[in-house]
Amino acid sequence: MDQAKPLISQTILKNVQLIDFFTIEAEFKKNIEMEDINSLHIKSDTHQQLSFFIESIGANRLILKLEEPYILGQISYLQLNEDKAVIGISPTLVRTELFDQLYYYPGDDLGVHYHKEKTSVAVWAPTANEVKLLLTNDWNGDKNQIIPLIRTEKGVWRTTLEGDFELFFYQLEVLINGEWRKANDPYAKMLTVNGQKAMIGDLRKTDPNDWPVYSLPVTNQDAIIYELHIRDFTIGRNNGIVAKGKYEGLTEKNTVTIQGIRSGLDYLKQLGITHVEFLPVNDFGSVDEANWQKQYNWGYDPVHYFAPEGSYATDPYHGYTRLSELKEMIATLHQNNLKVILDVVFNHVYIQEQSDFEQLVPGYYFRISPNGQLSNGTGVGNDLATERKMVRKFIVDCVTYWLEEYDVDGFRFDLMGIIDIETMKQVACQVRKRKPNALLLGEGWDLATAYPVEKRATLSQAKQIPDLAFFEDNFRDVIKGSTFAITAQGFIHGAQIDMQLLMSGVLGNPELFHSPQQAIHYVEAHDNHTLWDKLERSTKEDNSIRMKRHRLASALVLLSQGIPFLHAGQEFFRTKYGDENSYNADDFINQFDWERCYEYRGNVEFVKGLIAVRKAHGAFRLPTYKQIFEHIKWLKTSEGCLAFMLKEVEQYGEWKDIIVIFNASMHKKQFSFDYGNWQVVVDEQAASLIPLYTFNGESLEVNPLSTVVCVKL
Repeated sequence: MDQAKPLISQTILKNVQLIDFFTIEAEFKKNIEMEDINSLHIKSDTHQQLSFFIESIGANRLILKLEEPYILGQISYLQLNEDKAVIGISPTLVRTELFDQLYYYPGDDLGVHYHKEKTSVAVWAPTANEVKLLLTNDWNGDKNQIIPLIRTEKGVWRTTLEGDFELFFYQLEVLINGEWRKANDPYAKMLTVNGQKAMIGDLRKTDPNDWPVYSLPVTNQDAIIYELHIRDFTIGRNNGIVAKGKYEGLTEKNTVTIQGIRSGLDYLKQLGITHVEFLPVNDFGSVDEANWQKQYNWGYDPVHYFAPEGSYATDPYHGYTRLSELKEMIATLHQNNLKVILDVVFNHVYIQEQSDFEQLVPGYYFRISPNGQLSNGTGVGNDLATERKMVRKFIVDCVTYWLEEYDVDGFRFDLMGIIDIETMKQVACQVRKRKPNALLLGEGWDLATAYPVEKRATLSQAKQIPDLAFFEDNFRDVIKGSTFAITAQGFIHGAQIDMQLLMSGVLGNPELFHSPQQAIHYVEAHDNHTLWDKLERSTKEDNSIRMKRHRLASALVLLSQGIPFLHAGQEFFRTKYGDENSYNADDFINQFDWERCYEYRGNVEFVKGLIAVRKAHGAFRLPTYKQIFEHIKWLKTSEGCLAFMLKEVEQYGEWKDIIVIFNASMHKKQFSFDYGNWQVVVDEQAASLIPLYTFNGESLEVNPLSTVVCVKL
């Protein structure tokens, strides 16, 4: 590594920084005399004199004002008699609006672009004085060919490598404020093990033989989302899957458990879900890819956003393997009419001070609180400053890359309430241009980040962003009790609740959203307690009663307007043994328990039946609130019960009228309806498109803790 030029060459000058494009702050180690001040001058490394005037004088501090804006990329010196200091770039400068105006780069060529004849390299680093490419054909070696990059427009540094550099490895080295820093390319698409270096390669060599086209198109209003973690779902000892913990595990067909039930891909197919949502599959930093069995993590520790995680690949050392295996997994799911949603984490990075963002443009990519400290609304030490133009561009570029390169069908935005509205609007716009039916959803929680809440993509701002769906926590908590109070009880416990909240959820939350497709309804997800674990801790009763309450919750999610979301294993009362936050717990806690799936296979069939009923009739997933209000009629009930009719809905399916009853009480409920031939397709025992029994409408008895769905042709 070259020796950087010292910032201070003599002893009087202590520190000199450019704090905005017109202001230089100089600190001295001792008081200076007026005759010394008169000798001050500023020169660039090209010997250009910079004009300035003195704005203020302190005992050992000066504020200088430049007459023209400072041009980044040059090295300039403040000289006082024989003393000379390099003018450093303060992090405050890169957070100014003028910085974004001057250095926003709209081009689509950042990163490395490989062709057999040549490879282009482009890196955005406006505050750097020099940038070098460290190139090698040895992924683990330190002998590099050093290639200087040329500074071009908007602070983009470039070079072109003539010839074929496939399977070469590279890193970047930048000189900023007199210090050399090493970083990986934030736009790197291929990596060596643990992201030590980026790799140059041919993306087309990682493609599957074919990208299947769906034979059963699904619109967003038809979506039924199933959330899973690749390792959880495939790691089980007796699941019949060979590639355990790997992308390939989800491509295996005809796998069965030791008990003989379908597992893996075939299990997903027979559930009837439409979308599989994967916890993060981009490169994260909390699992050693070379020894992945010894560590576990959900993956919310992003390091490289454009590259897949290597611990799920059969060979994490070769840059192609993780790409080709992930693409094959997605193609296989598509071949089986399952859409793919990726969980993406554009709210923070794993370790801020070590991140490539901070190495390449210090101070730019992260929000700063008024006290000068890193904003920490995410709770993990840093918040991405998504409102800055090049952070926004990075997010949009990344999302569209995954959409086009991996043919995914949607994205779940982790802690989306950190992200600004304008960024999410631009994401939605670019996604819709490429795939109109892509599903975009996120957590719109209002978190304490250093950016105004009215400008962030929170649940309260949902109507401003109609292309985004939001996890709806009011419906969740009114069903099961507060997620954050383990003993709190909800409707399924028979507790007294705000029935208006429950009814609003059934309607798809018209007070919150522009359309019901913005409402993501759920009662459990990967984080917080599973519903079963909450029921164990919020009730003192037999498991058979808890199972009925659990069924009632799943039925509410699947039979309400909006988009239902199921956590993998919810269908068989998934437990994590009371672990509320199992993000780094071992496989025993997190694994998809196929033995439990077999034990409670009756409930799996019940949930499959509910899914089939929902999919059988469009009245359960009406596209507008106008249609919902036209067709829904609330039925009179007593305490602990909710009932409604979807009337005159024959245009949406073969049933003319549908009655849905949720009885959360410990008492039987009696209902009388219009005379006619009613068919029961859901009761406390089963859910099936083949009618369970019929009645003439005169009287119907609904058992305690049960759901009943009656239909009339």
